[in-house]
Amino acid sequence: QVQLVESGGGLVQAGGSLRLSCAGSGRTFSSYAMGWFRQAPGKEREFVAAIKWSGSSTYYVDSVKGRFTISRDNAKNTVYLQMNSLKPEDTAVYYCAADAIIFRAMVVTGAEEYNYWGQGTQVTVSS
Repeated sequence: QVQLVESGGGLVQAGGSLRLSCAGSGRTFSSYAMGWFRQAPGKEREFVAAIKWSGSSTYYVDSVKGRFTISRDNAKNTVYLQMNSLKPEDTAVYYCAADAIIFRAMVVTGAEEYNYWGQGTQVTVSS
């Protein structure tokens, strides 16, 4: 069982930066790949980035490549999403999630593959 709590959201101007954090509880945090998703008003939840349980591989949706960086610190049970060069279209509620399968060999992007979710943190980018 993993419980997740996001923090770090807020209001920022276009071109600015934010760093989201997701703190996990439970001794098995380091066994799970972690993902970040986002949901804008009136839109479906969208995959943003994911990192393997070991931290050895990452994957990003094309729209954030080169601007966002996902990382994790297993000693702190925390995963991060560094967001730079933010755009108004990045405005959404951001959720972190833990993979349903421990020690999965590959990073997955489908929301149905994740079964532990945080409550979300709002990111608003003004133009």
